[in-house]
Amino acid sequence: MSKRNTQQRRQFIANLVQSEGEVSVEHLSNLFETSEVTIRKDLTALEESGFLLRRYGGAIKMPSELNDETQEKLSKQKLAIAQTALRQIRDHNRIIIDSGSTTGALVKLLDQTGLVVMTNSLALANELTALECEPTVLMTGGTWDARSESFQGKVAEKVLRSYDFDQLFIGADSLDLARGTTTFNELVGLSQVMADVSREVIVLIESQKIGRKMPNIELEWQQIDKLITDDELSDEVKSCLEQQGVKVIIAKNSENPPAC
Repeated sequence: MSKRNTQQRRQFIANLVQSEGEVSVEHLSNLFETSEVTIRKDLTALEESGFLLRRYGGAIKMPSELNDETQEKLSKQKLAIAQTALRQIRDHNRIIIDSGSTTGALVKLLDQTGLVVMTNSLALANELTALECEPTVLMTGGTWDARSESFQGKVAEKVLRSYDFDQLFIGADSLDLARGTTTFNELVGLSQVMADVSREVIVLIESQKIGRKMPNIELEWQQIDKLITDDELSDEVKSCLEQQGVKVIIAKNSENPPAC
C-alpha cells in the first residue's frame, strides 16, 4: 500500500480495527510502508480519541459500551473546560485560538461582543464566521500541516508578529510536570510565537493528558500563565503545577455530585 498522510492513515487504521477486531504494529508498519515508531504514535493518538485500546504489540477494538462511555466522558470534560475558559474572556478582547478539539469547544461558546480572533485552523475560522456575536476573524496563513490540520511555518509566524493579543487559548497533546506542554509534532515554532505575542497564555487540557511525556517541548512553564483542566486532577498534581508559577483553574463538571 502506498504511503498516506497522517489523518488518512489513522482513519484507515481505525476502520481496520473496527472490521478486524485486532491489529499488530508490525502488520500496520508493513501495510503503510512506515516505521513502527510512527504506527505506535498513530495508535496512541487513536486511543486518546477513544477509537481503540492499546495492547502489547498492537491494538484491539474498543467495546462499544466502553467507547460510548469514553467519548461521553471526554466530551463532558472538554465542554466543562471550554465553559470555564469562556469566563476568562471579556468583550472586545483580542485573542488567539489555536487548532484543536478542546479549543474548538471554546469557539462554539463564544458570545462576547467586539472580539478579534486569530486562528491557524481553517475549521475554526469557518465556525468563527458563523457565530452570532460576529467576531473579527484573522487567519495566520502559512503552510498547511495535515497532522495538526492547521497552518504552520515562517509565513504564519511573521503574520502573528504583526499583531499583539490579550490572550492565547491553546491545547496540548501532553503536559510534562518538569518541562511544560509537549508533543510528538516537531512543528512547535508557531505555538511559541503565539505565546510571545500574547499578554496571557492559557492552556486548556484534560487531566488524563497531564503527566505524559512526549519528545518535543511546545511551551515551557515560564511561557504559561494559566492552566484550565477538569475536576479529575489530583490535589498532588495540582500542587506540582502551581509550584511552576502557573495558576490552575479547575473546570467543574456540573453533573458530578459534590464531595461529602
